[in-house]
Amino acid sequence: MACLMEPHSVAVHCRRSRTKFTEDQLKVLIQAFDQNPYPGYAIKQKLALEMNIEESRIQIWFQNRRARHQVQKRPEHEEDLEASQDKDQPVEKTQSKEGRRCRTSYTSSQLHTLNTAFANNPYPGIESREQLAKDIGVPESRVQIWFQNRRSRVQVQVKKEPD
Repeated sequence: MACLMEPHSVAVHCRRSRTKFTEDQLKVLIQAFDQNPYPGYAIKQKLALEMNIEESRIQIWFQNRRARHQVQKRPEHEEDLEASQDKDQPVEKTQSKEGRRCRTSYTSSQLHTLNTAFANNPYPGIESREQLAKDIGVPESRVQIWFQNRRSRVQVQVKKEPD
């Protein structure tokens, strides 16, 4: 997928092409969603391997599904589960960190590359993110999250500055 270029060589933002799921894949995803609309990283990774799809695409599917079905926020959801369980049965508490992805640590050279790219374009398209990910050796989804977090940090800093 090639990005169109505007005059003066400013790249237009590119989107990743839409992920098309087969009927079988959708059945598996819907079944998993019905069991738990907030799966941990381990479950999403397992689904991704089963379906031969990137984990980040599975994550987005769950986000979109929750948005469409307006699932209750997690704490209330967990309370409802506990309240609906038989009092004689042991309550299974899901650990909040269960199945979480390990925190990504960046080297100083990786951060330098990311900060330089951010200075040039705080909203890189998919092709730019994929190239950056390849250059620094991390998954594209981590680069995307890094840019989201960096933009958020800049907004917070701007709000704290006196007028």
